[in-house]
Order: sequence, then structure tokens, then C-alpha cells
Amino acid sequence: MNHIDKSEQFNLDNIRKQVSEIRTRGTEERADTQSSGDINSYARQVAEQFREGNQTPAIIIGQYRLFEFVSLLAVGLILLFFRSTPGAHPFASQAAVTFSLSALAIVFMQVADAYQIPVLRAPYRFLQRFLGSWFAAFAVMTLALLPFDINHIYSWGLLGVWFAVGTVVLFAARLIFAYGIRHWARNGVMERRAVIVGGGEPAKELIRALEHQTDNDIRICGIFDDRGEKRSPIMVAGYPKLGTVAELVEFARLTRVDMLIIALPISAEDRILQLLKKLWVLPADIRLAAHANKLRFRPRAYSHVGAVPMLDIFNKPIRDWDGVAKRIFDIFFSLVALCLLWPIMLGAAIAVKATSKGPVFFMQKRHGFNNEIINVFKFRSMYTEMSDPTARNAVTKNDPRVTPVGRFIRKTSIDELPQIFNVLLGSLSLVGPRPHAVLAQSHNRTYADVVEGYFARHRVKPGVTGWAQINGWRGEIDSDDKIKFRTAYDLYYIENWSLFFDLKILFLTPFRLLNTENAY
Repeated sequence: MNHIDKSEQFNLDNIRKQVSEIRTRGTEERADTQSSGDINSYARQVAEQFREGNQTPAIIIGQYRLFEFVSLLAVGLILLFFRSTPGAHPFASQAAVTFSLSALAIVFMQVADAYQIPVLRAPYRFLQRFLGSWFAAFAVMTLALLPFDINHIYSWGLLGVWFAVGTVVLFAARLIFAYGIRHWARNGVMERRAVIVGGGEPAKELIRALEHQTDNDIRICGIFDDRGEKRSPIMVAGYPKLGTVAELVEFARLTRVDMLIIALPISAEDRILQLLKKLWVLPADIRLAAHANKLRFRPRAYSHVGAVPMLDIFNKPIRDWDGVAKRIFDIFFSLVALCLLWPIMLGAAIAVKATSKGPVFFMQKRHGFNNEIINVFKFRSMYTEMSDPTARNAVTKNDPRVTPVGRFIRKTSIDELPQIFNVLLGSLSLVGPRPHAVLAQSHNRTYADVVEGYFARHRVKPGVTGWAQINGWRGEIDSDDKIKFRTAYDLYYIENWSLFFDLKILFLTPFRLLNTENAY
């Protein structure tokens, strides 16, 4: 193992320090908005191939972990129902033991790394991991029950039958799941999509290292590099160079990219920082390939793709099961909100329709997750002939375009309530950065021109309410400082997200809406 000299350690520490500054203060270079015409036709064709969503290994393995628990529990309960002697043992105590033993087996398998991709791919080679965990769970549960006289709680014979049947079920399920993993990997269902940033020999070595992994779940979509063909060939290890780093930003918005892997040595500090200033706005993991570096750090410093070491630079926010938990949170509280607020929504709809001509609802195109364009529902608050779907001209105090009813529902934020339907449809979250209209401006400049790193707020799904709004940054944006502060609060929310944070924002929202100073 090589030692790190002071100059090399300085490079890494300096990169980490400056990356931290990028997170907190924004970038010095703006990630420009681009249309799909800004990337070449071949890159657009490749992007279309990966446009469909995929399931990450973490989600699929989590679902399988739940399946094993339910299977063991079901086997135990079925045996209790058909094979236990009525009245011999209390059913409640037997059911409690069945549940506890099933859960304990899953915990032991997790500790034994029995849910790693290589283990799930080859159940024959790792029998001792999951069957050993199953046996250990039985042993521990038996020892725990001995002081309570197990004969009065559970039948020894029934335990033996459950152990045997459970062993068969576990082994059979793992064989089927191993086949499924191979099938899903071939069909692109279970994969992590990656883009290589940087070409030439470093990219070639990285690709070869990834391809040599027997349990590789990485699908390389292509290579992006700013350098010319002399230093960065158009084809590296069979993969095409699709464009420049600026074009990568648009590519990642047209498709679903899970990981950006920078194939540069740590010593190329300035070049790495230039790349990060452009790429950090994307909702993807950003990794620095460390397989070819002579530096060696403590094992905890690395994450791995198979056996290929990576240094973590940025992590995708609200990923995998966090995203599932947030979606459940959104659906549950949206349904609660509809149950509580439907009289207000019905009254608002009647008032809008009765007091001015035009539809009840108004749809506006806004920026959603990863800069996608979404249609956001609102109660119509303007005269139909004066409406401004682009929001190029922000609503101001005493704006003549706003109807009397519209002025009230805007001031009380009742006009935003139909966005609950956006949440149920999945284009919005209940809590997140508020979505801005596509052409929204401040003093004839788009928000991206005003705030460097503005599009980093789109790394998560936008929300009906957010951290910026409950801290007073809502309503008209009539100065550059307002959009800068709003963006700063949004980025803080993204970096510090938790379900408890969402619950806090949701709870505080009704109280903060009482302050209508900036709502017109």
C-alpha cells in the first residue's frame, strides 16, 4: 500500500474543500439551459434509448428482502394453522414467535451480506450465508425461549418442520431470483446507468475494469469530453464519445442517468473542479474513479462498483428507498388534505366560475424534476383574456389582470390547492422547491441568469410548499436578491432533507400563510 505524500493529500483535501464551497455558495459558472437541439442527433438517439425509467438494484433487493420475510412468515403461519394441536399452545404466543423468528432471520442475512448482488447471483456458492443465517436465527430464538419453557409456547416438532420447509423455500426463491437478476440485467430493468466524463486512456482503463466485474450492474451510456480527437478519441473501448461536457448536461435531462464517473487522476485538480461546476446541478451520483490512482486511502473513503474503487463527490438527493418513503408521505398527506379541504376547494371553484368568464382551472408550464416541463394546476385567478401562461410578467400589487375573487384566493394561497392533484399524479411533491414558470424573469433576466447554480434546485421534485416559502420568501420576485435567497433556501432543503424535515415544513405552512405581505 502506497503512502500519501503531502502534495497529493493537499490536492484531495483542496478538491473536497472547494466541492463543499460549491454546495453551499453555488457555482462560479452557470449551467446554461439548453434545448434538445444543442446535442447532436446521435447523442439524442442514444438518450431516447435510455429514456424509460429503470429500477435500481437497491430498490429491487429491498423488495426481495421484504419478499423473503413475508415468505418465511407465511410458511410459519400456515404450518401453525394446519399442523398445530388446538389448545396445546396459545396461538398469540406462537404467532409472536413466528413473526420474531422471521424478522431475526432477515436481520442475520443482512449482517452476513446475503443480500449483496454477487451472493444473489450465485446462491450455490453462498449457501452458508443465507442458510447459516436461517439456522442461526433458529438457534438464537430457541435459546431465548428456553427460560420460558418452550414446550408451553411452541411445539418442538413444529419448529423442526418449519426449519425444513423454510430452508426449501429460501433456496428455491433464491434460485428463481438469481435467474431474474440475470434476465433483468440483460433487459436493462435492473441496472445503474452511467456516463464516463473524460476520454483517452484513463476512460479505457476504467471501462475495462468495469467490464471485468462478473456482477457488474453498470450500463455505460457513452462518453463526454471537451478535448479534441488527438487527446480524446471518438471511440474508447467500444463506446462512443457523444459530445462535450456542456452537452452532457442536456443529455442527462433527456434521459435517466444514475451516475457520472469522472475518469481523471486526482492530481488534475483544476480540471475536476471545472467539471464539477457544470455537473453538480444534475440529479445523479458523481464519482471520481480511483482504480488507477497511486493514492491509497482507508477503505471507508471509497465506494465501489463491483471491485472498482470510487471516491464519492456528490450523491443524488432523495434516492432509492428515501424516494419511496417520500412518495408514500406525499400520497398519504395529499389524501388527508383532500378530505379536509374539499369544501374550500369546491367553494373556490364555484366562486371562480360564477364571477368571471372562463375555465375554473388554469394550467401553467413550469420546471419540474431535472428541468422537465410539467403542467401545474391552479384555480384561475385572472381574467381569461388577460391571463399570462408564461408568467413572463409577474403579478404585482393591485394588478388589473387579477379578478376580485382571484385576489383573495391568491392572497390566501387557495389558488394553489389544485396542485394536490399534481402530487397524486406524481409531477409534484407536497414539500420541495417551488416550481417556477418556464419563462419567469427578474428585471428581464431569467432566474438562471441571475442565480449561478439555479438549476441545482431541480435535482429533486418540486413541491406545493417549501422551506423558502415558510421562511417568508413567497410571492412576487421583484428583485434579484429575492430569487437568490429563495434558491439558497431551496438548496439547503435539498442538502438536509429528511421525512421529519418535510413534516415540519408541512406543519408550519398554514401558520406561515397568515403572513400575506408579499402575496398579490
